[in-house]
Amino acid sequence: MARNIVHDYGWTKTEGPESCGYIAPRILDLLAGLQAKRVLDIGSGNGSLCKSLQDAGLEPVGMEFDKGGIEISRRLYPEIRFYNYGVEDDPGELRRFEAEFDAVVSTEVIEHLFSPHLLPRFAARCLRRGGHLVLSTPYHGYAKNLALSVFDKWDAHHTPLWHGGHIKFWSRRTLSALLAENGYEVVDFGGVGRVPYLWKSMIIVARPA
Repeated sequence: MARNIVHDYGWTKTEGPESCGYIAPRILDLLAGLQAKRVLDIGSGNGSLCKSLQDAGLEPVGMEFDKGGIEISRRLYPEIRFYNYGVEDDPGELRRFEAEFDAVVSTEVIEHLFSPHLLPRFAARCLRRGGHLVLSTPYHGYAKNLALSVFDKWDAHHTPLWHGGHIKFWSRRTLSALLAENGYEVVDFGGVGRVPYLWKSMIIVARPA
């Protein structure tokens, strides 16, 4: 039986997604606070976040399942290493080529995964002892959910017409539970984009317990 995996997320553009504008600055601040140097970006897309990490003096490595994204990344940023792996793959394959990382980041990826538990498990195999996982995903909470209902935005927000789109809708509680179930301790939480509790996305920092 074939695995239920979307192979093509439609990476064709060289520009970073709109969400990079409000997520990347916070990711950079968090990594600076964690004193991270070597960083793995799981779901690196077209490489735009890796480029921002490199410009900030970090040593990024990208990992992307979509071959179109990998092709764009390698063409635009040949000095950065990009690997065509997904979280369904064996982390040992990546570790054949790369040493442990101080941090693993994954921005706006986990909401696309049929088996989201594989992401923190993959990350744990790539982190050094004391390393951290930094995750972002669209935010859901009472106030935002109420606003979506009042303004009749649920169809647009949960559109099923985007091939490879969002299939998991996370709250702070559910994402924290996923991380705890996979051996992590959450150490930081915050929102980005818009005013508090109407955030576009949330960012959680966790470390293997």
